[in-house]
Amino acid sequence: MHFTKRAVGFASLAGLVLSLAGCGSGGLMGGLGQSGEPSPAAPVEQSAAPTGGPNFGTGPVKIGLILPLTQNSGPSVVGASLRNAAELAVTEMGGADVTVLVKDDRSSADGARAAAEAAVAEGAELIIGPLFAQGVRETGRVARAANKPVIAFSTDASAAGGGVYLLSFLVESYVDRIVDYAASKGKKSAAVLAPQNDYGNVALAAFQTAAARRDIRVMTIERYAAGGAAAAAQKIAGLAGQIDLLFIPEQADAMPAVAQALTANGVDGRKAQLIGTGLWNDPRVLKLPALQGAWFAAPENGGFNAFAGRYRAKYGSDPTRIATLGYDAVSLAAALARSQGTQRYAPNVLTNASGFNGADGVFRLRADGLNDRGLAVLQISNGSASPVSPAPRSFTGR
Repeated sequence: MHFTKRAVGFASLAGLVLSLAGCGSGGLMGGLGQSGEPSPAAPVEQSAAPTGGPNFGTGPVKIGLILPLTQNSGPSVVGASLRNAAELAVTEMGGADVTVLVKDDRSSADGARAAAEAAVAEGAELIIGPLFAQGVRETGRVARAANKPVIAFSTDASAAGGGVYLLSFLVESYVDRIVDYAASKGKKSAAVLAPQNDYGNVALAAFQTAAARRDIRVMTIERYAAGGAAAAAQKIAGLAGQIDLLFIPEQADAMPAVAQALTANGVDGRKAQLIGTGLWNDPRVLKLPALQGAWFAAPENGGFNAFAGRYRAKYGSDPTRIATLGYDAVSLAAALARSQGTQRYAPNVLTNASGFNGADGVFRLRADGLNDRGLAVLQISNGSASPVSPAPRSFTGR
């Protein structure tokens, strides 16, 4: 068993933190792609279809699990991995707390709405998923009409609220953590080099807010289209000596070109500290010479590695990186069903200020539907990333 309880002095839930998955914390959760949704790096040898029957668990509490099990008329590796991780959670809990009703939203908003309606009709007290923002919105409409809460996986913050809670790693969390750390190290003057896509838009807005909060002056913001980083980097180079911080909210697959642009234009990370988001926790980024010494915020890696080992032992394949979302959400649902009686999914229980400790570290759901996560700050050095500021193990206030 991987579940324990411990008192931490908060009033909610009598001060209990539910510990999910052995108190570990993990590495990068999928970030926003250009569509505003998770874009996980896909490891090899993944299972391409769900394992086992459509539903699982034998408990009296019914949970709806809405996932993109199919996409473009074929099986979805991401959906299957989320489903298998959820089943692993129930198996490790003993299977007797919840029955999970698995629904395929076919990666569409209409499919999500139909899946939510079916789950509610079958008696689901809580809906977990879906993954994509439009599906989350449709699911939320159905769930609100039935007075059922939703724990969804989209990274689009606009899908949250009204009883819909997002468990995903949000861009805003990455940015807040890395800006706070940079400010604590005396950084005062920043530039932004950001792609012209949805991820860049969200990250830029979050950075401007965080920088203002920490009295960091934003000297310039340079945006670039795909393939256009060189010209933007040249403008950044013109600020040499005027900035001590450079924020680059870019995806891992685009970072080699960005790094080349920085080097070609003489942008030196030793003079202006390079910072990024958790999307940099990727071997393609860690090995780039121009990024050595850079900082980024992300979960620590140990918890995900432990989860992946158990997943691999059960399913004979590697999980997608965002599979911990399915694991933690269903683990939480089962733990609350076991311990909290008829109030198990009440708003004050789900938004317990003490939070919960999952496969990727401590997290808590907020009344506005967003979440707080315990993130580390990692520094790239010699092709790997090591914590320079560890992830918190508990929350110290709302």
